[in-house]
Parts: sequence; structure tokens; C-alpha cells
Amino acid sequence: MGNCHTVGPNEALVVSGGCCGSDGKTYIVGGWSWAWWLISDIQRMSLEVMTILCRCENIETSEGVPLDVTGVAQVKVMTENELLGYACEQFLGKSVVEIKSVILQTLEGHLRAILGTLTVEQIYQDRDRFAALVREVASPDVGRMGIEILSFTIKDVYDKVEYLSSLGKTQTAAVQRDADIGVAEAERDAGIREAECKREMMDVKFLADTKMADSKRELEMQKASFNQEVNTKKAEAQLAYELQAAKEQQKIRLEEIEIEVVQRKKQITIEEKEIDRTEKELIATVKRPAEAEAYKMQQLAEGQKTKKVLTAQAEAEKIRFIGEAEASAIEAVGKAEAEKMRLKAEAYQQYGDAAKTALVLEALPKIAGKIAAPLSKINEIVILSGEGNRVTGEVNRLLAELPVSVNALTGVDLTKIPLLQKMITPQCQTAM
Repeated sequence: MGNCHTVGPNEALVVSGGCCGSDGKTYIVGGWSWAWWLISDIQRMSLEVMTILCRCENIETSEGVPLDVTGVAQVKVMTENELLGYACEQFLGKSVVEIKSVILQTLEGHLRAILGTLTVEQIYQDRDRFAALVREVASPDVGRMGIEILSFTIKDVYDKVEYLSSLGKTQTAAVQRDADIGVAEAERDAGIREAECKREMMDVKFLADTKMADSKRELEMQKASFNQEVNTKKAEAQLAYELQAAKEQQKIRLEEIEIEVVQRKKQITIEEKEIDRTEKELIATVKRPAEAEAYKMQQLAEGQKTKKVLTAQAEAEKIRFIGEAEASAIEAVGKAEAEKMRLKAEAYQQYGDAAKTALVLEALPKIAGKIAAPLSKINEIVILSGEGNRVTGEVNRLLAELPVSVNALTGVDLTKIPLLQKMITPQCQTAM
């Protein structure tokens, strides 16, 4: 019987021994293996990276300058079966500290040997080459132990005789001198280059401004073109929308009109039926009683009409008889007046102007009465005059103007009548 043993990728499992006196060894990395009881031996070895600090003090270089050098090495056990077997032969059963001590001694020996072949400048200025040289020389020795040097770097290099500081001062002075020269030349070149750069910058700026102006102009023109196209499309879309809306509105209006027509037809049908019902109701409730009442009133009216007609005929006959009597009387009076006027006319014709004068004299009182009619409503007349004969003069003036007024009204000249001529002449003279 036995057990199943497993290991992770950072360990190596070493199984030795077996049945029938077998002396074979099995190396398992990151896996499992079967081990028999009593006849198989199980051992483990770490495969993790080990950091080793190498420190060499007072090691003389090829020029005899003592240096203190510190290096750091990263090493690990290799996993190939043959090399892993070498590592197991050398270090199986030892602790990590013991393994580090063995590797440290080997690395320090090679580090001292290499330091004796190089100068201080080579060690200090080219540390990478120095580290690579140490790794190259030490790798075969540690490789035979099954160990791989992953990296080796020089951590620190210093001395106790101030050789490095003196070398640094000389180098610093030279570097400072070269730096000052370089700064002056750089400032000179920088000034020249700055002027050239400014000129180039202005040229580029002017060129860029020109291109920007051209681009801006092209952009504005493109925008204007796009805006025109957009506005055109918007206007077309708006017109299409309005046209479609108008069409839809027209369809809706047609539908509404059709609905209204249907409703109106139904309303007309209802109204016609209502009219028929109302007509029948009116016929039953109004027309028939009204016709009866009308017939009654018609009969009564015909009776009244007959009565009034007969009465009117009798009254008309009466008036006709009275009219005929009055007409006969008026005819007789008219004939008498006409005869009278004929006789007056013959008399006037016979007497001539004397007759006309007589008619005028007969009419004068009537004219005077008509003229004085408004004065009959006056209670008192007061004539204001500063002279005593003023009233008499006014009366005489009126009498003097009377023939002229009569002549204008009747055409009769009173001044040609001898009697009136004798009466008017002295009055006219007095008025004058």
C-alpha cells in the first residue's frame, strides 16, 4: 500500500526507491506521484526565486584602487530533469539559507576575480557590462549545481580613498566647462534659431491666416448653400404639408358635409313627418273647427252684407235724390249768377274805365281790411317823432304810394281818375 503525493508549481517532488530494489528517482514539478510505504522515500525541494546580496570590500582593481562593490543576484533551481538531478544531488535536504550561502560564495569569488581585471572607470561607468560579465563567468559554475542566474546587477560602487569623488570633480569641472560653452553656443544658436523660427512662424501664421480666411469663406459659402437647400427643402416640405393638410381638411370637410347632408335628410324626413302630424293635428283641432266657425261667420257676414247693401242702396238713393235737388238749385243759382255776371260785364264794357274803377273802389275796403287785420290785435301804437307834423307826413306818404301799389296789383291807374287825382296831388305836394 502507499500514498498519493502532490506538489505545486513552486516545488519539486523527488520520489526515490521502489519495489525489487529499484534505485531510480522520479522528479515531479507541479503534479502528483504514488509512493509505496516503507520502500519509497519522498523529499521536496523549493523552486522559488532566491535573492542573494553579494558584497565585496577592499577589492583592488587592475589599477590598485580599492573598491567596495555590492551586487544583487536572483537565482533559482532549474526544472530540467538532468539539471534538477544535479541540484538534488547538491542541495536536497538543505535549507534555503544553506543553499544561498553556497551560491553566495561562488558569486563573490567570481566578482572579486572580475574586479581585479577592470579599471575603476570601466566598473563605474559601465555597470551593465560589468554585471553581464559576472553573470557570464559565474553561470557555468552555478549551472553545474543545477542553479540558474536569472539576473545580476551592481547595486553600489564606492571607495574609501575618495578616488571616485576626485574623478567626479575632474569630470564635473570638464562637464561644467563644456556645459558653459554649450550653453553659450546654445543661447547663440537659440537666438538665431528663435529669429528664424519667428520668421517662419510669421510666414506660417500669415499662410495659416490666409488659409483660414479662405476656409472660412468657403465654409460660409457652403453654409449659405446648405442653408439655401435646407430652406428650400423646408419650404417644399411646408408647402407639401400644407397641401396635404388642405387635402385632408377638404376630405374631412366633404365627410362632414356628407354627414350633415345625411343628418339634414333625416331631419327633413323627421320634420316632414312632424309637419304631416302637425298638419293632421291642426286639421283635427283647428281647421275643422275654424272651417265651421268660418262658415258660420260667412253666413253671418253674408247676412250683414245683404243688410248693409240694402241699407246702402236706400241711402244712396236718398243721397241721389238730395243731390239732384241740390244740383238743380245750384244750377239755378249758377245760371242767375252767370246772368248777373253777364249783365255786369255788359255794363262794365259799356262804361269802360269807370266800371273798372268802381270795381277797384269796391275792392279797396276789402284789401285795406286784410292789410289792417294784423293791426286789430295791437292794443296801442306809439309813433316816436321829434317833429310835430311827422305823423301827418307819414300818412300823406302812404296815400301817395297807394296808387302805385294798386296799379301793381290790379293794373288800374288811380292817378287817371279825376276825383282821386285832385285828392292825391295836394297830399303828394305836402309830403314833398
